[in-house]
Amino acid sequence: MSEIMIEELRDRGMIDLKGDPAAPGFREAVASVLGLDLPLAPRTSETMGAITVLWLSIDQWLITLPHADAAPLAERLQAALAGHHALVVDLSDARAVFRITGRGVREVVMKGASADLTHKDYRAGTVRRLSFAELAAMVHVVSDDPEILDLYVFRSVGHYAHAFLETASRPEARVLLWGREANSE
Repeated sequence: MSEIMIEELRDRGMIDLKGDPAAPGFREAVASVLGLDLPLAPRTSETMGAITVLWLSIDQWLITLPHADAAPLAERLQAALAGHHALVVDLSDARAVFRITGRGVREVVMKGASADLTHKDYRAGTVRRLSFAELAAMVHVVSDDPEILDLYVFRSVGHYAHAFLETASRPEARVLLWGREANSE
């Protein structure tokens, strides 16, 4: 089993966007600022350059980008959405984000999660809100090969989530899932 790397992404800015994607001009206004379309399918994401948009619900998205760019982008979104029933809030300091990299990261997160992240539906780009180690959390599958997941938790419990991940990723805590034993190193 390869080594699992856990890194807190401290430079992650986050903007919460709410609005009706069916409202005339809403999606176009957002795209004019972001340079990409909002993901409309459940549990999906769109990325262009340093900006990633995560689908949270039928009328809510989390926009992630470098921290220094969050406030100016939020202002531009608010201006572009003037006249629309929409909400744009810079939440950059509300959540801690942990990037987990290495073969077996899904199994590490599943030790505390309420979802089977090895299911074929969880491929790169997938976003899922879930319970992780008794915390409200969200997972974004960044890449399948190499395996990379981003785990989002509220910043106030970030130290606990990090400690859980560190413990769950130790070689002595390794769990081989049924059917994967033959593929282990």
